Amino acid sequence: MPEVTLDALIPDTTAPAVFERLRDFAAYPKYTDAVREVTVTDTGGDTLDSDWSVNFRNGILCWSERDRIDAANLTIEFTQTDGDFDQFDGTWTVHSHDDNAVSVRFTARFDLGMPSLAAIIDPIACQALTEAISLILRGLLGEHITLTTPEAEPVGASAAADAP
Repeated sequence: MPEVTLDALIPDTTAPAVFERLRDFAAYPKYTDAVREVTVTDTGGDTLDSDWSVNFRNGILCWSERDRIDAANLTIEFTQTDGDFDQFDGTWTVHSHDDNAVSVRFTARFDLGMPSLAAIIDPIACQALTEAISLILRGLLGEHITLTTPEAEPVGASAAADAP
């Protein structure tokens, strides 16, 4: 199953501030055109249900997910409960750094449900998901952030300009 991981480094902020912005799913459409609509239902405790509509390449992906918010550990786990993917789940993790910076890691696994086309479609879907999460992170946290994949490759024009 394909997996996408994207890291962001955000200077001059705090981990709780970044986490609060990330967990406010309903506000995402205000910060980025990549997200068309998010409807959130509080199911009690640290669990939410959310319905998403996201611009994805030349189309729109829609899904519902169960979100487990762990404010003490600054993590969000999500699992698709219905939607366009056969399977879609992952995590958001926030960490503080000593230099007054915060890192965010987004990791997701997905299955588009087309095994005979997986070799062709999965790499395209990975790239599209990375681009969509990059847009979301820049919209939520600002253009000044640095985005990288685990292989330390800058993502997007702004990140490439920041690279040494």
